[in-house]
Amino acid sequence: MNSSLPKLYQLSKYSKYLLIAFLLVLIIGVSVGLIYVMETTSFSVKGTSEHYAGTKITDELDIPEKYPKNFEGMLLTTHTHLISFAFIFLAMGTIFMMNTVVTEGWKIFIIIEPFISVMGTFGSIWGIRYLSELFSVTIMLFGILTYLTFYFMAGILLYELLYKKNNSV
Repeated sequence: MNSSLPKLYQLSKYSKYLLIAFLLVLIIGVSVGLIYVMETTSFSVKGTSEHYAGTKITDELDIPEKYPKNFEGMLLTTHTHLISFAFIFLAMGTIFMMNTVVTEGWKIFIIIEPFISVMGTFGSIWGIRYLSELFSVTIMLFGILTYLTFYFMAGILLYELLYKKNNSV
């Protein structure tokens, strides 16, 4: 990584406060989004499939509980989430480059992985809607990877900002 970047534990206390406040607000925001996912999909393959492809009708007289997302709704969901997550992980990755807890090889993997998972997650919603409900499994796997990586990065960053001391001063 770039050795010209300062280490997190070497930052001034005011820079640390800024980053801690940013991370806490980001954690709350992402967690609220995760609660929304739980409410709309019940964290299940069936719930995820119904959220995007609608409820399967087994009888002509049945009224679906959920209707399929329309093309415009799919575009809006994909557009806003790809841009938002790109900025979230750009900010997290930039800060994460300055941590000293995770070694170089793992650091690079952890910085790049969420971008791949986000693409897989929001590519899979199109698969659910237009191809097969089996894409619900891939969306769940990519989503789990995205959130595990996010919370892991946030935990490492908060640990270093709050507890690691600069012994060279």
